[in-house]
Amino acid sequence: MAALVGHILKTQKHSSFIRSVTRRTIDTSFFSSLHEPTFKITPLSQVRLLGSCTEGVCGFDEMVTGKERKYYMLGGKGGVGKTSCAASLAVRFANHGHPTMVVSTDPAHSLSDSFAQDLRGGRLVPVEGVESPLYALEINPEKSMEEFRAASQKLGDGTGVKSLMQSMGLGMIADQLGDLKLEELLSTPPPGTDEIVAISKVMQFLESQEYNMFSRIVFDTAPTGHTLRLLSLPDFMDGSVGKLMKLKKKMGSAFKSLLGKEPQNDGPDKLEKLKERVEKIRDLFQDSDTTEFIIVTIPTVMAISESSRLHASLKKEKISVKRLIVNQVLPPTSDCKFCSMRRKDQMRAIEMIHNDSELGGLRLCQAPLVDMEIRGVPALKYMGDKLWR
Repeated sequence: MAALVGHILKTQKHSSFIRSVTRRTIDTSFFSSLHEPTFKITPLSQVRLLGSCTEGVCGFDEMVTGKERKYYMLGGKGGVGKTSCAASLAVRFANHGHPTMVVSTDPAHSLSDSFAQDLRGGRLVPVEGVESPLYALEINPEKSMEEFRAASQKLGDGTGVKSLMQSMGLGMIADQLGDLKLEELLSTPPPGTDEIVAISKVMQFLESQEYNMFSRIVFDTAPTGHTLRLLSLPDFMDGSVGKLMKLKKKMGSAFKSLLGKEPQNDGPDKLEKLKERVEKIRDLFQDSDTTEFIIVTIPTVMAISESSRLHASLKKEKISVKRLIVNQVLPPTSDCKFCSMRRKDQMRAIEMIHNDSELGGLRLCQAPLVDMEIRGVPALKYMGDKLWR
């Protein structure tokens, strides 16, 4: 990469500005970081604007109005800057008087890196340097699944339960249990189950009296494929948990007739609570008054095409989408041939958005390209001031 940049600088006459940015991005941001602590805050004075922010007012006044709780889910193709956009939105909400929670449900977390704080451990961590309370949380979706599996496995797998029932002379009920396909459900949860359980964990946080102060909740979601499975999962999860509860009812009746008493009820109670939370999440996703999904993309044909498909899927699931963020937009330039060509490609991609049947009606928010990573609250505030206007 360094050799390629060096070749470009030798063969083309770039401005001193571009040379200084390229040199600092390679020498300082990359090589020096190999010997620096894991969490390094980017000083605000070192963040320099490369992109234009004269277009794409995002309607932040509308987003910040009112004290009732609202949810914002940011998602899109991997690598487009979803985490930076989500973290900067959370900082901006907090600096405008809203106690805010920002949560990452992406298994490949980068929220810790964005805030330059250790947010692991599945607990809320206060973020310093903002005017109102801001808490951040990285949830380990796989760990969150353990609660679901533990409660499910107390009922046993479908094959074992069926064999037990047959040995007790309850073959008719055993045949009905076979129709539930419980073994498949418990051994191979469908893709996206871990994330829906993680979000249900967040809802559990928010239902407690201790955390009812939050008026803005920002979700940094996993890349598009995970998000689509997540959004379609509540109906599937509802049916799956329903099967387990149906098993509970049948088992309870069988044991009562055989032993004269009800079996212990610990596991199924947890499943019933999970089912209730899943139903709440489904209703929350589809409530346009309280929840909005914001698509994040970059100005390339591939990213915009994927964003169009994402919006079509969100619309099918009745999820409200009002805004599209186009991140990493370059400014106009006349003294850098390479930059000019890249800018033309970006403008063609943005023109695709205006002509796209799915994306054309969304409010377009442009986020400028900057010459260093956005890390730490000062840098996130800087980005938020440019993007969320």
